[in-house]
Amino acid sequence: MGAVVSCIKSVFQAIGSCIMAVVNAIGSILMAIINGIVAVFDIIISCLTCNRSPVQRWRSRRQMDRMKWRWRTRRARM
Repeated sequence: MGAVVSCIKSVFQAIGSCIMAVVNAIGSILMAIINGIVAVFDIIISCLTCNRSPVQRWRSRRQMDRMKWRWRTRRARM
């Protein structure tokens, strides 16, 4: 009797493992599709913003301000 119960238990464990493998495969496929969609939107947004983030714009503006300041101080010394 114990052998029959053990066999049935093993069958259900195998079926459960197969179902979990299918669920994991579906999840991986959905994740790949979503990552692809996110990448496409990232490309579109980067094209619309000329590949410049707000931090880069702030840095470039700050660098331009420094360059202007250096030019003014150099001009004042002359």
